[in-house]
Amino acid sequence: MATGTIHCGVCGFTINVKAVSDDSQSNSRRSKMIKLEITSDCPNYQKIAKELTEVDAYQEILHKLHAGKVYEIFAKYSPHPSCPGVSGILKTVEVAAGLALPQNASISVTKS
Repeated sequence: MATGTIHCGVCGFTINVKAVSDDSQSNSRRSKMIKLEITSDCPNYQKIAKELTEVDAYQEILHKLHAGKVYEIFAKYSPHPSCPGVSGILKTVEVAAGLALPQNASISVTKS
């Protein structure tokens, strides 16, 4: 299991992600299903959470950007393309699938 907490920025919303790998599956290069539980105070991510309950990690991570289920559902409900929530969900999926090590990431933005 992997968990992620994404603080989205000036909007003040937070997204919490719990990603669980089905360890009974073979760890083939073709499929690695990850169950997702997403909670958020963001009304857009509440809609995303209802639809985005399971993904194939290999389909999400090893294919072209914006070609996976996560981006497809994100595009339906989020009017804000620079929201860091989508990348936070994908990073949590990677860790749950054993495709990445757990490591914090951040974005710092300043204006001069």
